[in-house]
Amino acid sequence: MTTPRSAMQEVAPKLAEIAADVLFGDVWERPGLSKRDRSLITVATLIALYRTGQLPGHINRALDNGVTKEEIGEVVTHIAFYAGVPTAAQAAGIIKEVFDSR
Repeated sequence: MTTPRSAMQEVAPKLAEIAADVLFGDVWERPGLSKRDRSLITVATLIALYRTGQLPGHINRALDNGVTKEEIGEVVTHIAFYAGVPTAAQAAGIIKEVFDSR
């Protein structure tokens, strides 16, 4: 299966380079927020904006950064009231697949 990162490297290598250098090399490394907090923010944003393609990778990253499954469930519940229940329900299905695969 092609990952979003590998697809980006093949299709838009400069974008992949910029994302690696700026987003993951600079923004994610800034000292103002922990990686755990950045993961919570990113997961919430991806759910709210219905960016489901990016969600599995960031759920895995969030878990690796110390966010618990229970906290991710709370994010889904909270976001449902701001971004809509269908959006949260879609995210829940994707998140369950990630949980089951770990």
